[in-house]
Amino acid sequence: MSVGIIANPHKLGSVPTLLALRSALAARGITTVLEEETAALVGESGGIPAKSFAQLVEIAAVIGGDGTMLHALARLGDFDKPVAGINVGTLGFLTSCKDDELDVFSASIADGKFTTSARTLLDVTVRRSGQLDASFVALNEVTLARGVTGRLISLRARVNGELLNDYRADGLIVATPTGSTAYSLSAGGPLISPDAAVFLITPICPHSLSQRALALSDSCVIELSLVDHESGPMLFTVDGRDSVRIEQGDLIEVKKSVKSFHLLRLEGSSFYEALRKKLGWQGV
Repeated sequence: MSVGIIANPHKLGSVPTLLALRSALAARGITTVLEEETAALVGESGGIPAKSFAQLVEIAAVIGGDGTMLHALARLGDFDKPVAGINVGTLGFLTSCKDDELDVFSASIADGKFTTSARTLLDVTVRRSGQLDASFVALNEVTLARGVTGRLISLRARVNGELLNDYRADGLIVATPTGSTAYSLSAGGPLISPDAAVFLITPICPHSLSQRALALSDSCVIELSLVDHESGPMLFTVDGRDSVRIEQGDLIEVKKSVKSFHLLRLEGSSFYEALRKKLGWQGV
C-alpha cells in the first residue's frame, strides 16, 4: 500500500507531524509519496503534483486542519479514493485523527480498519454575458456577499428556475451538509448530518428576520444573481478559497456534483463524536 502526503507549509507542527507519520507508516510496511511542496518542506526532491496521486497511491493524507483539507480538494483533482485528515492543533470536522494518534492511524490503515464517509460536492459555474466564465468544485459552501460596499446587497435566488426569494442581506451561503458546520453555522444555519441529501441556503445578516435558512433537496439546481445596480459588484467565494467579482447580469449556477469526496474515518470515530467534542456538548 502507498499513501500520498500533503502538508500545510504554514501550519506550525506540520514538519514534525510529517516525519512522525512517515515513520509510523514505514514501520508497518506502507510506502509514502510526497506532494511537491511537501517534499520541499523537508528538503527533499522528487515530490509529485497532488493531481498525480490518483495513479500512484491508495490513500491521501492531508496534514493541517479543515482549511488545509479544503485547499487539498482542489489540488487533488479527480481523486476518488479515501482522503485522511491529520489534524495539527484543535479538533477539526474534516480530520480523521490528531497528530498524537499517528500510530493508531497507521495501524488502522495497515489492517484496513477504517471506513469512508462519502461527502457531497458542489459543481459551480459563473456565466458572464451568457458565456461560461469560471467553474469550481466546493466541499463546504459557496458564498455571494457584498464586496467593497458597506450597504446591504440585493440578490436573487432561484431553485429549478423558480424564484425562491429576493434577499436584502450581507450575503447568501449555499452549503452542503459538510459545510453546515462551517460558515453557514456561524450565520445561524442548522447542523446537518453528512449523509443527508440536502443543500442549505443561509442568508447572512438578513434585513428581515423572516428570511431564514432553508434546507432543500440536493437534486435542485440553484441560481444566484444580483437584483439591482445599486448593490454594486459582489464577491463570490468557493470554500473560502477562490474568489470572483460578480457584476450585474452575471449568473451563478450551483448543483450537486456527480463526484464525491471520500473522507476517511477510523473505526470508533463519527460525525456525532466530533460534534460533541467540537461544540462542547455536555448533556444534562
